[in-house]
Amino acid sequence: MIQHKLIEACKQNSRRAQLKLYNKYCDGMYYVALRFMKDSMEAEDAMQEAFIKAFAKLHQFNGEVTFGAWLKRIVINKCLDKLKAKKLELVAINEQTLGTVEDENNWQVEDGIGVDEVKEKMENLPEKYKYPLMLYLVEGYDHEEISEILNITQVASRTLVHRGKKKLQEELKTLSNGTGY
Repeated sequence: MIQHKLIEACKQNSRRAQLKLYNKYCDGMYYVALRFMKDSMEAEDAMQEAFIKAFAKLHQFNGEVTFGAWLKRIVINKCLDKLKAKKLELVAINEQTLGTVEDENNWQVEDGIGVDEVKEKMENLPEKYKYPLMLYLVEGYDHEEISEILNITQVASRTLVHRGKKKLQEELKTLSNGTGY
């Protein structure tokens, strides 16, 4: 209930409450931004701008989701906006050539390959696969949410995640065969 009071105080433009809320979430949101921006200064800028936007739009927060989840979506959207502004646009997919791709439930990696190796190999993927895959595997969003965040269809989200997983699996197989380095 304390957080509810803090958010209400922020809605009343209490600078002290805003600072408390910022301090509570800034580290976690910075790391979310850093996963997208790759540069610490750009990640910090994106996070700061996201907080400014969140405080301006706080009246729209209705408690349907946790405040952290609501803020995380704003941070991710701000990062994607910044990436698009830098001409790192996601490739549009022609839906007619795609067809629905079912998610594979048996997606696994070899024993001995850790999270750091998976994230490192994910970094090498083409951006059209990397961002949907990050949202799906790392951030835990479903295809409906990914389609909203990236402004693509759910079919495109499923396809990009599926293809991204395949590419990532290929990369990880080279690593487990000892040919990755």
